[in-house]
Parts: sequence; C-alpha cells; structure tokens
Amino acid sequence: MSATASKHHPLRSISSAEGAAVAFGQPSPPVWPSFNGTSQFVGQSPSGRVTVFVDPDLGQPALQNAQDLVNDADRVVTANDALFASVGGPVNVIVFALNGATDGTGGADHSGCDYTSGAAIEVCASFGASNRISALFEAELSECSMGGNLCGVSTGEALSRWCAAEIGNNALSDFATAPQWAQDGEPDFVNRTDGTDQSADSTGCGMAFLSWLMSQGKGLDQIAPAMVALGDTGTLAQLYANLTSDAMENAFPNFMAAVQALPNGITDDDPFGGGQARQLAPRTVAFAAKVLSRIVDDIVSGKPEHQIVAGVRAALGTLPAVNRPRPTANVCTVGSRRLLPPNTPPRKGPRR
Repeated sequence: MSATASKHHPLRSISSAEGAAVAFGQPSPPVWPSFNGTSQFVGQSPSGRVTVFVDPDLGQPALQNAQDLVNDADRVVTANDALFASVGGPVNVIVFALNGATDGTGGADHSGCDYTSGAAIEVCASFGASNRISALFEAELSECSMGGNLCGVSTGEALSRWCAAEIGNNALSDFATAPQWAQDGEPDFVNRTDGTDQSADSTGCGMAFLSWLMSQGKGLDQIAPAMVALGDTGTLAQLYANLTSDAMENAFPNFMAAVQALPNGITDDDPFGGGQARQLAPRTVAFAAKVLSRIVDDIVSGKPEHQIVAGVRAALGTLPAVNRPRPTANVCTVGSRRLLPPNTPPRKGPRR
C-alpha cells in the first residue's frame, strides 16, 4: 500500500533533527516511509506492542487521534491476530496529515508486508473521528500479518480492506471500490489476480467476491489464512474451491449469478451483507475476548511488559492449527502498500 509499482526501500540516514522524538528518554521513532518532520511520542498500548507518535504541528485534534489509538490498539492487534491465526510483532505508528488530509482520506502507508520491513506504519489524521484511525491502522497491520505474501496485488488489497472494515467497524466506507467495479462492466478478477493494489476495478471485484463468500458462511478468519496460503499468484477462484470444495471453474459464474440477482445492485463494498451478517466468527470473538482479558489481568497484577507479551503469545498458541505453507520470502519486492480511496492519485515525495 505505498506509492509505486516498483518501489524499493533504501536505507536512509536521519539527521539529528529529522524524525526525532521531542523529549529525551522517550522511544526513538523509526525511519517512516515518507514522514520526515518531528515525531512526538504519545504512548504505548498496554501490551507494549504498539508505539504511537504524532506530528505535533497538527495540534490537539491529531493528538487526540493518537491518544485514542493508544487506547484502542490492543483491541485491534488482538482481533487481527485471531483473524490470521498468528502472533504479530511490535509496530510503530505515526498520525499526520498524510497526502495533506486531516479527515482520513489521505489513507495509510507502510514499507513492507511483514513485521520486519513494514512495522513503521503511517496513518492519516482524522480530526474528530478516531474510529477511522483504528481502521486505517488495521488495514496496514493486516498486511504485515500476510508474511510477505499478497504484497501489492489485488487479492491482498481486498483482504486488507475487509480486515479494516470488520475490525474498524466499517469506518472507511468512503473507500469503497466495488461500485466502481460494477460501473466499469464487472471485469473478471476472480480467475486472475491483478498485479497492483491501486486498481478500483480489481480491488472492487475482490471486495464484492469476499462479501459473497462471507454471506455463505465463510468467515474472514477462514478466508484470511487461506488467502495467505495461496500467495501472490493465487486467485479468488482457487480460494472458492478450497473453501467450498466446488470446482474453481464455477466460482465466477456462480458469483456473477448472485450479483445479477441483487435487488439493488452494488452500492458499497458489502453488497451481499456478508460482513453485516457475520462480523467476526463467534470463535474469533470469544478468543479475542480471552486474550484481551488476559492482557488486562496481567496489567492489573503489575506484570512487566515482557511477561505480558509472553502471556499473549502463550494464549495465541492455543488457536486451532491452520495448515498453510510458510512464506518463502519475508520481504515483498513488488507492488505498493498504500491504502487510498478510489481514484485518488498517490502523492510522491517526502511528506511532513
């Protein structure tokens, strides 16, 4: 979800002023994908897994966004872990006017699709609407959980947006791409995967297709690990075959028959009500609640940070095993990782 189809990630030096935290003794900010102003440390989530910074030039509204993310971050990471049946690593997040916006429409960005190369996450400030901050954060966090797979391709983009929709309570409805896909003649991106995450048509097809699968009882906690296992070259038709035991050749015809039967057509990213009907699967909700309860209990009992993190990892170790191959590479070499609303050109160059 960043800016160009062939972006590389060079090692950059940082001057004594660039990206510095404003107070001595506070955590140092990482090298951000684009932000090069002053990074003001705001706080860490109770588990210690999420460290949040803000651009102090934006004043109190952005600081409130950042403080709200500190408070909500553990809910997001716990739900994300449950969706992918894996334990994520620590991340840093900065809230600033990404793409010059302060209403969330600047989107979100990170440099890689794992917790090593992609752990520095940028989210657009959204004054007065911190729920959008959490959703933007989840969009990028979910890509880190893809472990180097699905990087910069249409299937991965659709999955990350669906993760943001479910965990972020549909706070990014203005980012919808499925209506554009329908308007442009409903091209088939079920049998082929588009090699970009910046096409509204291919992303929109993926959003509508996953809505259809979820409406048939396939939870996002089933879909996410299955898509990661298929990798960059996997198709939505293969996903359908793996989850339904039906022939992959039937995926697109059955999907299009369902599309044609919609009484109101496609007006949003969840035309089949799959997300509304299910939200998170019951076992996922229960498991997330269990892990969050453990975090709170450990904090109340005064356990140190490393013991809290160890407890979370131990709890997540009881998740049902998911049969999927380990990714063959941990660094993505293709595609962008930039979340933007449809028809919004990504801004190039450094950003404050």
